[in-house]
Amino acid sequence: MADALIEERAALLGIDISQIGLDSIQLPPGEDFGIESDDEDLYREDNLELDTGLGNVIIVDNLPVVPCEKFEKLEGVIHKIYSQIGVIKDDGLWMPVDPDIEKTRGYCFIEYNTPQEAELAKEKTNGYKLDRSHIFAVSMFEDFDRFMRVPDEWAPPETKPYTPGENLQQWLTDEKARDQFVIRAGSDTEVLWNDARQLKPEPVHRRPFWTESFVQWSPLGTYLATVHRQGSAVWGGASTFNRLVRYAHAQVKLIDFSPGEKYLVTYSSHEPSNPRDPQRVVINIFDVRTGKIMRDFKGSAGDFAAGGTGAVTWPIFRWGEGREDKYFARIGKSVVSVYETETFSLIDKKSLKVENVMDFCWSPTDPILALFVPELGGGNQPARVSLVQIPSKEELRQKNLFSVSDCKMYWQSNGDYLAVKVDRYTKTKKSTYTGFELFRIKERDIPIEVLELENKNDKIIAFAWEPKGHRFAVIHGDGPRPDVSFYSMRSGNNTGRVSKLTTLKGKQANALFWSPAGRYIILAGLKNFNGQLEFYNVDELETMATAEHFMATDIEWDPTGRYVATAVTSVHEMENGFNIWSFNGKLLYRILKDHFFQFSWRPRPPSLLSPEKEEEIAKNLKKCSKKYEAEDQDVSMLLSEQDREKRRMLKDEWAKWVSRWKQMHEEEKLERQNLSDGEASDEEEEYKAKEVEVEELLDVSEEVLSFDYEE
Repeated sequence: MADALIEERAALLGIDISQIGLDSIQLPPGEDFGIESDDEDLYREDNLELDTGLGNVIIVDNLPVVPCEKFEKLEGVIHKIYSQIGVIKDDGLWMPVDPDIEKTRGYCFIEYNTPQEAELAKEKTNGYKLDRSHIFAVSMFEDFDRFMRVPDEWAPPETKPYTPGENLQQWLTDEKARDQFVIRAGSDTEVLWNDARQLKPEPVHRRPFWTESFVQWSPLGTYLATVHRQGSAVWGGASTFNRLVRYAHAQVKLIDFSPGEKYLVTYSSHEPSNPRDPQRVVINIFDVRTGKIMRDFKGSAGDFAAGGTGAVTWPIFRWGEGREDKYFARIGKSVVSVYETETFSLIDKKSLKVENVMDFCWSPTDPILALFVPELGGGNQPARVSLVQIPSKEELRQKNLFSVSDCKMYWQSNGDYLAVKVDRYTKTKKSTYTGFELFRIKERDIPIEVLELENKNDKIIAFAWEPKGHRFAVIHGDGPRPDVSFYSMRSGNNTGRVSKLTTLKGKQANALFWSPAGRYIILAGLKNFNGQLEFYNVDELETMATAEHFMATDIEWDPTGRYVATAVTSVHEMENGFNIWSFNGKLLYRILKDHFFQFSWRPRPPSLLSPEKEEEIAKNLKKCSKKYEAEDQDVSMLLSEQDREKRRMLKDEWAKWVSRWKQMHEEEKLERQNLSDGEASDEEEEYKAKEVEVEELLDVSEEVLSFDYEE
């Protein structure tokens, strides 16, 4: 009966329902360059959204059933409601009439100019209450194909036998304790081991056309995500990298994992057919393991713009409380919407109202939001930074700020400190100066310290906290060679007072890259500084090495802090590729790749050891290191033997080449003698050197001289 009703409704629009089925749709052939693509069967599922040409048609059900004399009035009401949402095509509103009883059938078809308008109409009016007896039920016309696939009789799902999956953490058990990284160059994507002992990468998995835009590791390194026109997919395994789960989202552009890898956020935007209409945005949140959509968000680009900026910034949703994945939030106009993942709904069913809120960020370890609100009313109401506890929404601390032109917030990785960089106007309003407000989050009443540079007019170029530590670094200055200063949140007696450790004058640096383990930092000069690198030991306050990777665009430490990669991506046409360095600045190996796009280390999950056990290992590191020193010595001897063998091969090759040419020279001796009239021209003593002097007349000239004689 349901099928007959659908066919009847489609016939009223002059549509052959048989042409809507997914099996009957012929997609235009695409170029595969002769390579079988993984995408061909990637998203052949019921929830795949294909373009059938009917995406701009909706069906509105539960309308009043009225006689013909009231037809125009009802049609006018429906048209007025739906024309406010988008442009309805000419004759785009069709309300069928039952000829037997001469009354409407209780539903209508509406055709918009664009599918985006139709989707918006469905979202806005599904459940719309026309009166007490008529609540609209709105569906996309294309959804009926999916409804037709539902069998008339229920059948229990097929029970599949359990088959254990591949261990997705097996790569962590590598005997050499190596790390993996992924690169993209040309059409190829490769996963490799960083074999620093062998001074080269070792291939793990390589695949051409693996992604259509970029790849991304999940935060704990379990999955590798790829992006395609049909959606996204995650892959995993020790070396096979089998496809695990797929996430259908047409024309997806950006993806983002939650910190604990439980959820995947996908984003797409669609340009409207009418330039005056807003850009359409679709955001889906998937369960990573099952591929199920937990929540979707749809609307115009303005609905997802950052507070006060009018622009969409990624990620739109920011996750809180570390790896628990319990909360996520986004900023809107004068609100911060905080959701909890148990029901994927707003906490307390309402957003947090913060007038004119401009920015926010989560503590990396605790459910605490830091909010920034700029000045209001021309300075009558000061700017402020607030710390808000979630889910209670209790304000833990607030700091008012005056004459603020800009503000940036930086959390330390353990959530112990929050640094607020505040740019303030001078009294004349013609220039600005910068200072820092330093919050001690874990101390009683959250005390705040104010830090100003010795030269208040210095421009702040970069700021970075030491991971898991108490120090931070600042690049500051206005000249071509700025200064780098290091500070500690502890004074000499370990009490709570910020103190300066040192200032390095005149450095070619504009970026800071701390080792994930702390202690070491790279002062990098990217872009205009042409890849200058300084490897610095903050414990000893000394430079370990200086180096250069000309035109370097990216720098990334491996998750252990033992190695660091510098790369030149294809934004430059020459010297594309990457270098691998030791933590103390020794160049280990260099790989050149044409059309090099991306380098990314595979993240490691946190250690399962307790802090006490890690401290014990650190104290007894010398005992543990003897085993690895012996292995390093064996590798060094192996490399030396390989070098000696390579030199022997080159020497033998040279000897063979000389012997071959001597033999050819001897075979041609008789022919050379015949060419020189029988003279043995190869004998060196046949030739004598003689010096000959030759006189040559260069020029002859005549000149007549006259003489005067006196009588």
